[in-house]
Amino acid sequence: MKLYSYFRSSAAYRVRIALALKKLPFEIIPVHLLRDGGQQYQPAYLAKNPMGIVPSLETDDGLTLTQSLAIIEYLDETHPDVALLPATPAERARVRALALTIACDIHPINNLRILKYLQNTLGVDNDQKTEWYLHWLKQGLAAVETMLANDPHTGTFCHGDTPGLADCCLIPQVFNAKRFKLPMEDYPTISRIVDACEALPAFHQAAPAQQPDAEA
Repeated sequence: MKLYSYFRSSAAYRVRIALALKKLPFEIIPVHLLRDGGQQYQPAYLAKNPMGIVPSLETDDGLTLTQSLAIIEYLDETHPDVALLPATPAERARVRALALTIACDIHPINNLRILKYLQNTLGVDNDQKTEWYLHWLKQGLAAVETMLANDPHTGTFCHGDTPGLADCCLIPQVFNAKRFKLPMEDYPTISRIVDACEALPAFHQAAPAQQPDAEA
């Protein structure tokens, strides 16, 4: 398999974690989101992913898949060992709700292309851009913290004592929060889960600093 990825992309990071948890071999094809006007907008890449975003996954049987959560669920269905979703419909709905809160409600409005539009097109200055980012991040992480802290299904990880889909989404979002220097004291359950995840080799392997296109 080939994963079109950018080392700091939250969405690509999610898929790298899933692949690592499942111990599936894959090749990284770097797509630099800032270089050359954004390599994701070059015609060859747009032919694979018309949205011009990462990740995209080329499977061993020739499929090209887009959207990180769709990719992860595909991997879970085609490689069911080390399941990333629990067994019952109610539990799967809970895990998907956690994952989608991050992937749909927090991440998109703080995505690089949104921040660039705010700054380059709307004329928002750097401090205002950071204020925008932190406002939505704080609101979203507060909701996730409540969802995790108040549910008995939360264990060592977001759901029980094995990492899954929700953890694949949570760790990249917290990585970005720390990049923007968001204090994490208000999110003790999230912080505890992040510590548990980062102690596992799969999460270390998937981390931005470990990628072939990593930059300081």
